[in-house]
Amino acid sequence: MSLDLRSLRLALLSGAVALIAGPVQAQTQPAKPPAAPAAKPPAAAAPATVKDPVVAIVNGQQVRLSELEIAQQSLPQQYRSMPLQAVFPALLERIIDSKLVVQEGKKTKTNEDPAFKKRMAFVEEQVLQDFWIQREISRLVTLEKIQAKYQERLKSMPPEEEVHARHILVATEDEAKAIIAELKKGAAFDKIAKEKSTDKASGAEGGDLGWFKKSDMVKEFADAAFDLKKGQTSETPTKTQFGYHVIKIDDRRTAPPPALEELSDQIREELAREAVTAQLDKIRAGSKIEKFNMDGTKVEAAPAAPAAPAATPAKPATPAQPPK
Repeated sequence: MSLDLRSLRLALLSGAVALIAGPVQAQTQPAKPPAAPAAKPPAAAAPATVKDPVVAIVNGQQVRLSELEIAQQSLPQQYRSMPLQAVFPALLERIIDSKLVVQEGKKTKTNEDPAFKKRMAFVEEQVLQDFWIQREISRLVTLEKIQAKYQERLKSMPPEEEVHARHILVATEDEAKAIIAELKKGAAFDKIAKEKSTDKASGAEGGDLGWFKKSDMVKEFADAAFDLKKGQTSETPTKTQFGYHVIKIDDRRTAPPPALEELSDQIREELAREAVTAQLDKIRAGSKIEKFNMDGTKVEAAPAAPAAPAATPAKPATPAQPPK
């Protein structure tokens, strides 16, 4: 029965995640204080910090902290963003198991299997590719380029109007009309929203929907809201798929442009894609590439398009006859 390394790695990862969720156990017990000291001993000097300490020894093979830092990057995102200290116990167990499997694989000469060597060469190429891409992105995608792209993006984003609105949502038109009548008599909009709106989330806030653009809401609601002036309440109910709305506009403004922080990830990804593509095109242009079919035969060049026949000189146009 062959050893399924992929399943084992997945099992180890599952175990690591389960362990991460549990409490971190203390690694050592505090030393007992000396009995009846004659005087307070001087404070012990802090141990020297080791840059990359040994955190385990597996059958004589050292495991250093830097290996755990690399291994952490293979965990799901929520664990990659944690401090290493939080995942250290579980990750160390995973690394120890991995070392044991690797040692066993070498004992059984698994690493000398031709299939292993071919796969290893492929993995090495993938890692080299990833390193090259990340290095090029770091070199070519600079903060200055991100800021320049951001300014360029702002020019293509015309300012949009926003409204700060409240609403009261009810099930029937008659209910909405009755609420409008109450408001005209001086009832407080926020008080009625809290008592009667079926939209409990906004109702708890007095019907407040915050700032929004016209494209953020369903068409019927957006059209009615943007037709109202600041401080105005709708005179008639607005029907949507959710029910009947009574709308009040607290304020209007031109929406502020998105901050650089909101667009930086999107811009960085776009610049990275452009930079890597440009570099690949440059490399391809200076390389000799031959392609073959699946059976190893050479790809035949596409037949050249037939030359267009020589154009026949056009006859001079016959002058138009003057009208009789």
